[in-house]
Amino acid sequence: MPGRHLELLALTRRHPSAVLLLVQLTGLLLYPLLESTRAGPLALSAFGIVVLVFTTGMVRRTPGLTWLSVCLALPAIVLLLLQGLLDMHWLLPWSAALEALFYFYAAGSLVAYMMGDMHATTDELFAAGASFTLLAWGFAYSFVVLQSLQPGSFSAAVNAEQPRSWTELMFLSFALLSSTGIGDVIPLRPLARALCSLEMFVGVMYLAAVVSRLIGLTLLRRE
Repeated sequence: MPGRHLELLALTRRHPSAVLLLVQLTGLLLYPLLESTRAGPLALSAFGIVVLVFTTGMVRRTPGLTWLSVCLALPAIVLLLLQGLLDMHWLLPWSAALEALFYFYAAGSLVAYMMGDMHATTDELFAAGASFTLLAWGFAYSFVVLQSLQPGSFSAAVNAEQPRSWTELMFLSFALLSSTGIGDVIPLRPLARALCSLEMFVGVMYLAAVVSRLIGLTLLRRE
């Protein structure tokens, strides 16, 4: 049993991007289950802190500046704790803005890590998925900020007048970034439509510049 634990630890050290990707995908499944519960806000804040910690550790392995990621993550963690423990929900736009900046910076650091050489390792392939989800999370938090500053920026077929939930905004972000559509969540205000257009552009460029390069390097390595 100890040998298996050591083997698992060594595997996570060799493929930290896979661990980050797994944590993020787990969050996608947990958020819909937690956000409607009584303890949902506290649980979501706690999980957000876990993701921030994992992502900060990942940035340390990339060309990104660790001190900068820490300077973005620490205030965000403090604001999440205040919201979860003291119900200071008016801090949401501030924490969401910091988290958006943090995830965008982390995604950029992972892209720099993947583009830093002419070899496509297994961890870099996992990093492609992790950086994609980081971008999706970053835009989703940007939508949260925009919705807080301009209520009514987004609408949906169900409860059209109500603010969109985190799960709905995350769904919109993944749909736009992957260029698979827009779903039932629709941007209404001009700034919301501009931000959605920017995410679609980033998604197309990510597939064209990053993913296609990794695929080409993978085929070249096999040859």
